[in-house]
Amino acid sequence: MGLAADLDYRITTPNPAQRGVRRAGSARVGSKLLARYLPAMDRTVARLSRGRTTAIEMLAGLPIIALTTTGRRTGTRRHTQLVAIPHEATLALLGTNFGGPSTPTWALNLEANPAATVAFRDREVEVVARAATEAERAQVLATAATIYVGYPKYLARISGRTVRIFVLEPCG
Repeated sequence: MGLAADLDYRITTPNPAQRGVRRAGSARVGSKLLARYLPAMDRTVARLSRGRTTAIEMLAGLPIIALTTTGRRTGTRRHTQLVAIPHEATLALLGTNFGGPSTPTWALNLEANPAATVAFRDREVEVVARAATEAERAQVLATAATIYVGYPKYLARISGRTVRIFVLEPCG
């Protein structure tokens, strides 16, 4: 078994409406809107559904994990909702920040303290994050492109920084 199986995390085939949302969200304007409004929408839908779904899962058919990291400056627990990429038996995370110019805070937090928690629906697992090797980066990026059309578009817009890719390993 592995982390993906432990969480019962699976990517499903999107319906036509969900494919349309994915295309719109990958455009420059769409990704800016998602970056600004999606976190609050996801938290609200997750709370109302008691953790059974999120806004992006309903709209785009992308399953969302809840990642809990420790703030590198404050030591405070920080929660972020992300699409995880199945990689072998585990999961990987891409720090694309919707194609924005800065590295997402969660990625900087993982670099400072790789111990984290991931939750998917009613399951939660303690993990340790590590930077993907060059071979793993290539595999994760290839898989990511098949899951969400936005990833290659985000990567094309990013310049001046390296996109962090983390592989999550369950503790114990």
